[in-house]
Amino acid sequence: MKEQSIKDKAHQDFLASNADFEVRSLDAVCFNESELRHPWWYNFKYLLTGILFGILLIKAEVISWFRIQEMFRLQSFHMYGVIGSAVVTGVISVWLIRRFNIRTIYGEPIVFVTRKLNKGNIIGGLLFGAGWALTGACPGPLFAQLGTGATATIITLLAAFAGTWCYGWQREKLPH
Repeated sequence: MKEQSIKDKAHQDFLASNADFEVRSLDAVCFNESELRHPWWYNFKYLLTGILFGILLIKAEVISWFRIQEMFRLQSFHMYGVIGSAVVTGVISVWLIRRFNIRTIYGEPIVFVTRKLNKGNIIGGLLFGAGWALTGACPGPLFAQLGTGATATIITLLAAFAGTWCYGWQREKLPH
């Protein structure tokens, strides 16, 4: 118990010395972040899940540049079917979680936060869509493409890191 209070004090000192960090965290979406602490090897379940997700993306041809181009040219229903089924699955899942007050596997409540749509969302969505259409990759499939040996994807990955860095650099000047 004493060790936990020492950690809490250290965390409070960190937040007090990094007031800018604390202000920035106010618009974060991680309201459901678990407070539980686990041994380092618990992270292997996320690695395994990521590998299985990558295999699923490859088998479903979701990472295919040609499939993505077909979608943006309105030539094929394949990607719209994949995205549409994901949206339907998400809607049903959220409805079930709210309807039955489902909690995490550790018993913690799941909180849904309502966000207001603003022009920053529109601009960001348009930029994301343009990058997706040009490169044939969004963040999830990007790593699966690298896993298949598509080394040209490294350029897209570097561009994604550069875009993230630019956002962080100009964050305060951008519409939120």
